[in-house]
Amino acid sequence: MRSRARHTSADDYTPGVGDDRFSTTHVDLDIAYKVSNNRFSARAEITGTALEATSEIAFDLSNLKVSRVKVAGDRRARFAQRRDRLIITLSSELAAGDEFVVTIDYAGSPKPRRSPWGPLGWEELEDGATVASQPNGASTWFPCNDHPRDKATYAIRIQTETLYDVVAGSRRENRPRGGTRAWAFALDQPTAAYLVPLQIGRYTSESVELDGVPGELHYPPMLAQRVRKDFGRLGEMVAVFQETFGPYPFDDYTVVVTADELEIPLEMQGGAVFGENLIDGKGTFDRLVAHELAHQWFGNSVGLTVWRDIWLNEGPACYAEWVWAEASGGETAHALALAHYKRLAARDQDLVLVDPGADEMFDDRVYKRGALMLHSLRLTFGDETFFEMMRQWTQRFAHRTATTHDFVRLAEEISGRDLSDFFEAWLSQKKLPSLPKTKLPNKPATDLGVEV
Repeated sequence: MRSRARHTSADDYTPGVGDDRFSTTHVDLDIAYKVSNNRFSARAEITGTALEATSEIAFDLSNLKVSRVKVAGDRRARFAQRRDRLIITLSSELAAGDEFVVTIDYAGSPKPRRSPWGPLGWEELEDGATVASQPNGASTWFPCNDHPRDKATYAIRIQTETLYDVVAGSRRENRPRGGTRAWAFALDQPTAAYLVPLQIGRYTSESVELDGVPGELHYPPMLAQRVRKDFGRLGEMVAVFQETFGPYPFDDYTVVVTADELEIPLEMQGGAVFGENLIDGKGTFDRLVAHELAHQWFGNSVGLTVWRDIWLNEGPACYAEWVWAEASGGETAHALALAHYKRLAARDQDLVLVDPGADEMFDDRVYKRGALMLHSLRLTFGDETFFEMMRQWTQRFAHRTATTHDFVRLAEEISGRDLSDFFEAWLSQKKLPSLPKTKLPNKPATDLGVEV
C-alpha cells in the first residue's frame, strides 16, 4: 500500500487534507437535516477523474459515519474511515484520465472540526445552522477533496422542517413534503469545497436588483430595517465592481444575515453571510459588505492553487473596499492607502506576503500589504493600465485557479515592464517597501472605520 503521505494534498498549509491523485467534476448531495436535534443523514454522489494511476481514492469527512460506499463498475471496492479521512480501495487500478463515480451514504450530528484557526465548518446556531469552511471545514458536512484547487459543480437537495429557510446556491425548487420542506439548489460554475454554501434559519427573504444581477436578502424578520439600510447600496457596489473588475462572475448574489453573532462575515459561492452584530442600520460595516462582494471575483471565481497565495484573495478584496469608498464619495483610495501604510509600518516587519505561514495567513497584515501592493501598481501604471490588468485577471482565470506567478506575468504583460525588483520587494521581502511618489494629495484618511 502506498504511504499515507500520498493520500493527501501537497499543500503544507493544510496538511492531512485533500488528495492530489484525482479531481472532482460534479457532486450531487441529497441531505435530510433536522434542526431541532442537529441530526443529519445524506447521500453524496461524486464524479471525478484520476490524475494519475491509483487504486485508492481518499475523501475528507469529519465527525460523520459512513454506512455504505458504492463505486460504479467496481462491486469489490472497500472503504475504511480513519480519523477525518474516508479511504476507498478499488479492486482494480484507475489510469490517469479515467472517470469514476462514487456514492456515499453517511449520517450523524455534524459539528465543527478543530484547526489552528479555530473551529471550522458546520456550526449550530440558536435556531438553525451555518457553515464557515475556510480553509478546510467543508468535510464537516459532506465528503470532499477539501482543497481550493479542486473545483466542481454541485446539485444540492435539502429536506428540513417547514419553519426554516435554506440557502445552498442558486435556488431551483422549494416545495412542501409532508411535514417538511424540500429545497433544491445548483452551483453551475466550478466551486471549491470550502465555498459551498449552506445556511438554515427562520429567515424571510426578498429579491433585489443588483445592476442586472439577480439578488436576494435572507434575514430574521426583526432585522428587516437594519438589513435594508445596510445593504441598500449593494446594487451600486455591484455596478462599481463590474466596471472596475469586469462582469459579475456568477448567476446571482445572495446575502444571509443570521440572528446570531458571528466573529466575521464570510464569503460563499455567489453570496456572503453576516452575523446580526455586523449590521447596525447605519452603514458602519459598509467596507465589509464591499469586501465580501469583491470575493466573488477574487477567491471565488479566480481561486487559489495553494493557500500560501492567500493574498490573491484578500489583497484585492481589501483594495475593493478602498475602491468603493472612493467611488461612493468617501475617502479616496490613496488617502486610505496612506493611512493603512502608516499603521502597517508601525507593526512588526516579519511577514513575507507570498508565504506568510499557515499560522499567519489570515493576519490583517496579509490583507493590507496585498492591498498596498495593488495601490503601488496603480500609482506606477496609472488607472487605465491598472484596472485593465485587474479585469484581465478576473476574465483570463475566471472559474479556474491561479498563482502569484500568474499574477506577476500578467502585470508585466499588460504594463510592458520588467517588474522583478518591484515584486521582489513587495512579495518576498519582510520590510515594507515605500509607496511610489505621486502628485496625488499626500493626505491620509481621517477615519478608517471599524476594524474587524
